[in-house]
Amino acid sequence: MGCTRREFLALASVGTVAGVAACTPQKDSPHSPSNAEHDSEAADTSKFKELALDSSAWSYDEENDVYYQLGLTYCLEPETETYETLAIFVPGAYFTAEKNGETYTCQINDRSVVGNFTASTAPILMPINAGTLSAQASPTVYGFEGLGPYLDAGCVYVYAGFRGRSAVVDTSSGSDELIPGGSPWPAVDLKAAIRYLRYNSDVLPCNPERIFVFGFSAGGGLSEVLGASGDSQLFDPYLASIGAVTHNAAGEPVSDAIAGSASWCPVTSFDMADAAYEWCQGQYATDESRAEGTWTQLLSRDLAATYGAWVNEMDLRDADDAQLTLDETEAGIYSMGSYASALLDEIDTAATHFVKNTAFPYTYTPLRLEDPTFPGDPNLAASRAADAAVQDQESGTAAADGTGEGEAGKPSDEAPSGTLGVAQVQSTVYDTAQSYFASLNEGSWWINYNHSSGGVSVSSLRDFVLHLRPALLPASAFDCPDRSSKTNQLFGIGEESTLHFSSCVSQVVDAGAEAYAACDDWDEELAPAWAEDLEKVDALETTMAQRVAMMNPLTWLSGHYEAYGQSTVAPYWRINEGLFDSDTSLCTAANVVFALRKYDGVKNVSHTPVWGQGHVLAERSGSPAANLLKWVISCCTA
Repeated sequence: MGCTRREFLALASVGTVAGVAACTPQKDSPHSPSNAEHDSEAADTSKFKELALDSSAWSYDEENDVYYQLGLTYCLEPETETYETLAIFVPGAYFTAEKNGETYTCQINDRSVVGNFTASTAPILMPINAGTLSAQASPTVYGFEGLGPYLDAGCVYVYAGFRGRSAVVDTSSGSDELIPGGSPWPAVDLKAAIRYLRYNSDVLPCNPERIFVFGFSAGGGLSEVLGASGDSQLFDPYLASIGAVTHNAAGEPVSDAIAGSASWCPVTSFDMADAAYEWCQGQYATDESRAEGTWTQLLSRDLAATYGAWVNEMDLRDADDAQLTLDETEAGIYSMGSYASALLDEIDTAATHFVKNTAFPYTYTPLRLEDPTFPGDPNLAASRAADAAVQDQESGTAAADGTGEGEAGKPSDEAPSGTLGVAQVQSTVYDTAQSYFASLNEGSWWINYNHSSGGVSVSSLRDFVLHLRPALLPASAFDCPDRSSKTNQLFGIGEESTLHFSSCVSQVVDAGAEAYAACDDWDEELAPAWAEDLEKVDALETTMAQRVAMMNPLTWLSGHYEAYGQSTVAPYWRINEGLFDSDTSLCTAANVVFALRKYDGVKNVSHTPVWGQGHVLAERSGSPAANLLKWVISCCTA
């Protein structure tokens, strides 16, 4: 059994290596490389020489003063160069160059300054464009659009391809064979890319200890995994299988740890994602999959109770180091306690910030983003723009009811233009703060606004989610009974493209099967189907439980898990979430934040819940790119 965070840190401070190892044992793994294997491998100092960056192969965009290279393979044995390659974009001032035909030979200009950085202090920024964890192809053509803010700030921008949530066929290779995908390959590929950059840091203008990764939704969850799992041995067999860098030319080990992880609306921690969603939102819903008489209504109730018990085992702590817990009622519902109060405090703080910093009349437009479009791959932007144009022609702008009526909440005649990839509905205009909160309280009073102080308080989590964050996903939304979710795809294996993965849901279904059988829609094959899937292993003989753990940042951040403390955790974190986001539970980001704030070595955790925004690149003001860069600069100059 793993020790708590506090117990581990107490042991670590004494330097009791044997005690720490005994406190947080790992399950035996046939593929975990031994120290002897590492030593033997490190002796071959020329092993990765073919991954050395060619300093004479830089292309140059003279108009925008950018040097770049595309199609750089970042491992020795890639499954596919479509995904396991990367592109590097460098501010021109960081190089002195000599033209040699179509390319340039570049040397680092140590005296150059761009923005807040020099060639030796510049950070590397790496986007994860796949909000749904679809495969991210490496750029095949160059395009400057969108890169300006990052390069003008003095950052080196690296766009790395990676395999996505399921196995794919690389049509560009002419082969019809499936390329392995799903957990943990997205993280493995990006770790290999990070190691490649460090291996070549002597010819790149950068500080290799300043690598920042950022993403949205499940891509944000992957960014958190990368931030939490630096140098974790759990990934070693996978990295070895693709020939990822392990040491440099001097025989020194090369790390895949990063300096910072940024995420918007992260979707992650899939071991308890279904239980968290039912505790936070599902248990208060009464329609469709949670309607009376359905077996999934009973499942929702049981998952919610399971989550409450899980929280009490987690050793999550508040700013005063008091454990956050939930209290069980006589009805078996965990709805009260310090954990719930901590979430409510975040909601109240965000609502208060909103009303104090919002100019009225205020226009509310519900938006939802499927995938972001961070710059670096002009093919991606063009294809998404084409898809958006087709959708606009076919369906136009979707309409939805406003949250208020009459003058206090009148629908706007024109909906503002949306961001590429954002689903947009009709806007509603509120003339004053009082009319806004009066509209929210229509039907029942649940949110209090003090006009004189500007303070806002919500009566309960139940009221908040029913009014502003309802359960729009079905019961057991991530590990669906019919294996139909994108997360089921993430844990598929080869041609079995979707599989059950949650031992939590499986255990609840098995325990409740007798009661569920009284419902007309129950299928007696469900419980054995879950159990059968959980027994399956991938091509490297890794169990489903371990694959789930490898896509969960809490695996390394919480003493509840066996791998706690067995990684190099990023010191800087930025986590933004839209409080009206129904695509995940309110607990998802909060649990990571609670764990990070008590983790030794983490220097700063910027957590911003944003009132009035849903599943989008949620910011209280300004643009996501500008705010991200401001945060990166602050981390590097702290």
